[in-house]
Amino acid sequence: MSAYTLLIVSFLVLVYAVETIADYLNVKNLSSRIPEEFEGYYDKEKYEKAQDYLVARTKFSINYGAFFLIAQIVFITKGGFNLADRIAVSFGFGEILTGLIFAGMLLLTLAILKIPFSAYSTFVIEEKFGFNRMTVKTFISDLIKSWIIGAVIGGTVFAAIIWFFLSFGKFAWLYAFFAVVAFELLIMFVYPVIVMPLFNKFTPLEDGELKTSVEEYAKKENFKMKGLFKMDNSKRSTKSNAFFAGFGKFRRIVLFDTLIQKHTVDELTSVLAHEMGHFKLGHVIRQMIFGFAAMALMFFLLSFFINSPWLFEAFCMDFRSVYAGIIFFGFLYAPISMLIGIISSGISRKHEYEADAYAVTTYKKPEAMADALKKLSVDNLSNLHPHPFKVFLEYSHPPVLERIKAIREIKEHDA
Repeated sequence: MSAYTLLIVSFLVLVYAVETIADYLNVKNLSSRIPEEFEGYYDKEKYEKAQDYLVARTKFSINYGAFFLIAQIVFITKGGFNLADRIAVSFGFGEILTGLIFAGMLLLTLAILKIPFSAYSTFVIEEKFGFNRMTVKTFISDLIKSWIIGAVIGGTVFAAIIWFFLSFGKFAWLYAFFAVVAFELLIMFVYPVIVMPLFNKFTPLEDGELKTSVEEYAKKENFKMKGLFKMDNSKRSTKSNAFFAGFGKFRRIVLFDTLIQKHTVDELTSVLAHEMGHFKLGHVIRQMIFGFAAMALMFFLLSFFINSPWLFEAFCMDFRSVYAGIIFFGFLYAPISMLIGIISSGISRKHEYEADAYAVTTYKKPEAMADALKKLSVDNLSNLHPHPFKVFLEYSHPPVLERIKAIREIKEHDA
């Protein structure tokens, strides 16, 4: 193993080790005591079930990570990338098509390896804890659709990036960056209309108290939206959620049917007021700008390493190519990606507090917001006592008890 290969392997091991330490601390931080806020929401049996769910998911995550860590190390050190490259080159196409074949073989192999893990997660773990409603037919259908969509979108972006780096010299990274940004902005508009309906059925929310409440609140807050929709999540899972899709006047509010079944009108309006708060407070734009800045940094660094001989030596390659350099850079970038993820999650947690405050101060029903958070946590068997390091590393939302505490402080301040 060359020193360069050892460097890449070290990065992979480092990321896995940090994530595993966070998982270990998270499980060790479990408490058998039901928090006072959740008395009457959790009984002893269901609270223990939530903790068992966390343990099961954590064990699965650690084993899943270990398998793919070992698989990647073996693939790198035994010349797997070089073999895939030789096969791709043997077709005799130009570099763009060869790159698509090379990446396609790698991603297809990875996708096939993931199938048993995904099936176990869905039909064993989620089934055991009462979440799964997915049939084998739906599972296979989702898999095929995801592969096709991933191939079309991912293949288009990858081919464009290869072309830019083949055609524009030292400024290729800048052209590639702007092209990908433009493509992502386009996807924001078309994804809710074209892609999402391939997986779920979206129906306009029927007239009634809930629709009236949300529309009146949105009108009061001068919040423009395309419409209110209900999504049939119950055909896959009993878990609940709500989200916004689209951008600008094309924004649409989507509620899981499972969410509507379990919450009051005031609770649901509070949840949607929180989501509207993200837009009104500029969180969505700020997160987009941060994401694009991180992408610009990635492309800029890529321009320095894409043709580095040592990078190809690290992956035991016989020949250098733009397409392989792009993929190999992803391994080199892993620690930086983790750091950017930590910063992004920290910003997101701050935004969540602010959106909660927005919902509470504009809808003026703090107890409804707190109750909604409690019910969501119980329905999804969320961990009420995550370890601070796990939160720091991965959580995009603050722990629910901290969110409720902040809501209580707003209520007391306004009283």
